[in-house]
Amino acid sequence: MITPIPQEAFNIAPAYAEVTMIVGASLLLLVDMYLSESKRSITYLLSLALLAVCATISYGDFMAGTTTYTFNGMYVSDPMSNLLKLFTYLALGLTLIYSRQYTTQRGMMTGNLGGEFYVLALFAGLGQMIMISGSHFLTIYLGVELMSLSLYALVALRRDNHKATEAAMKYFVLGALASGFLLYGMSMLYGATGTLEISKVAAAVAAGTIKPTILVFGIVFLVAGLAFKLGAVPFHMWVPDVYEGSPTAVTLLLGGAPKIATFAVCIRLLVEGLLPLAGDWQQMLMVLAVMSLVIGNLTAIAQTNLKRMLAYSTIAQIGFVLLGLLSGVGTTVGTGGMEAAYSASMFYVVTYVLTTVGTFGLLMLLSRAGFDADNVADFKGLGKRSGWFALMMTIMMFSMAGVPPLVGFAAKFSVLNAVLGTGQVWLTIIAVMFSLIGAYYYLRIVKTMWFDEPVDSAPLDAPADMKVVLSLNGVAILALGVLPGPLLAVCAAAMKVTLAT
Repeated sequence: MITPIPQEAFNIAPAYAEVTMIVGASLLLLVDMYLSESKRSITYLLSLALLAVCATISYGDFMAGTTTYTFNGMYVSDPMSNLLKLFTYLALGLTLIYSRQYTTQRGMMTGNLGGEFYVLALFAGLGQMIMISGSHFLTIYLGVELMSLSLYALVALRRDNHKATEAAMKYFVLGALASGFLLYGMSMLYGATGTLEISKVAAAVAAGTIKPTILVFGIVFLVAGLAFKLGAVPFHMWVPDVYEGSPTAVTLLLGGAPKIATFAVCIRLLVEGLLPLAGDWQQMLMVLAVMSLVIGNLTAIAQTNLKRMLAYSTIAQIGFVLLGLLSGVGTTVGTGGMEAAYSASMFYVVTYVLTTVGTFGLLMLLSRAGFDADNVADFKGLGKRSGWFALMMTIMMFSMAGVPPLVGFAAKFSVLNAVLGTGQVWLTIIAVMFSLIGAYYYLRIVKTMWFDEPVDSAPLDAPADMKVVLSLNGVAILALGVLPGPLLAVCAAAMKVTLAT
C-alpha cells in the first residue's frame, strides 16, 4: 500500500549530494583544462575528494532515516536511495583508484584527452544518483540517459583503438534501442494512467479502473529496457563484445556501479509503481532469470578471454538478482517476506559489485604498458609471482562461485531462501544446478594461478594505494561472508522503509 507523504514543491536540501556532484564535476573539468600532464594527479585526488563529500552528505541523510519527496514528486530521498548511493560512491572510488595507472600508461590521460576519464566517470555517477532517487518517469529517464551517454563516450575514449571504437558503436546502437523500449513503455503507462509520477501510477493501477491490456503492454517494454541495462538474456548481446572491446578501466565502470542504479530503478518502477500487476512482470522476470542462468554459465565455460568470461559471469549473476526481485511477489509488507526478498536482492547486487570491482582491479594490476592481462593464460603462475594477490584473486573467484565462507555464498543463500519462501522449489533447483556448473570456470582461474608455471616474470608494478585498497577489497569480501548479518540487516531496514512509503 502506498502511504501518501507530504511533498515539497522545491526543497533542494534532499538533493544536496546531486548538486554537489554536478557543481564539483563541472568545476573539475574547468580546473583540469589548466593542468599539465605532470599535474594530472590533482584531477584524480579532487575526484576522490568530491566522491567523499557526496558520501558524507548521503550518509547524513541515511542516518536521518527519513523519506522526503521534493521537486513536485519527481525526486525522493529515502533510506534505500541513500544506502545505494553510498555503495555507488564506493564502487566509483575504487574504480578510479584501480584505473589510475592503467589509464596513464595507455595515453587516456594525456594530450587532448586530459582528465575526461575522471569527469565522465563522475557524470556517469551523477546519472546513477538521479536514477536511484527518481520517483518520476522523466527523472529516471534523464538519469538513464546521462549515465548512458557518459559511458558511450568512455567506451570510445581510446579513439586510436579499433576494438574500442567497434565496442562503442555496438553499445551506442543497442543502448539507443533499449532506451527507446524504456521510453515507449513509460509512454504507454502515461497514456493509461494520465500521470508520470510513480506513486500516482501505483494508485491508478491499484484502483482497477484501467484496462490491463495496455498496462501489460507497457510493462513488456519497461522490462525489456531494464533487462538490457542489467545485461539479462536475451538482451545481453552487447555485454561480451563491449566488455572485451572497452579498455579494462571502462569495463569496470560498466560492470560495477550501473548495476546498483538499475536495481534501484527496478524497485521504483516494478515494485513501487506496478506492484498490483506483479503477477505479469513476475513471469517475465522468471523467464529472464532462468535464461540468464543457463546461457550465462554455459557460455562462460568456453571462454578463454577473461573479460568475455566475466561478461557471461555477469549475465549469470544478474539471474540471481532477478530471482530476488521476483520472489517478493505474493507476500505481505510487515511479515518480513517482501522485505526479505528485496533486501536479499539488494544485498546480492551490492556484494556482487564489490567483488567485480576487485576482480577487474586485479586484472589492471597484472597489466602494464603495452600489455593487457585479459586472457586466462595471463594468470598462469600468479601464486609464484605474488602469493598475496593470487590469494586475493582466489577470494574473488570463490566468492563469485558461491563458496563459503565468502560473501558470494551468503548472497546466493539469501536469494535462494527467498525463492524457496515462494514455494518455487523447481526454480531453486535450477539456480543451484547452474551455480554448480558455473563454479567450473571460476575454479579454472584458481587452478591456473596456483598450479601452472608462470610465463611472465615481470614484477607487479602498481601504486601503493592501489595495492593497499585491493588488499582491503579482498579482506572485505571475506569479512562480509563471515559476518553478513549487519549488512543484510541494513539492507532489510532500508527496504522496509521504502516499501512502507
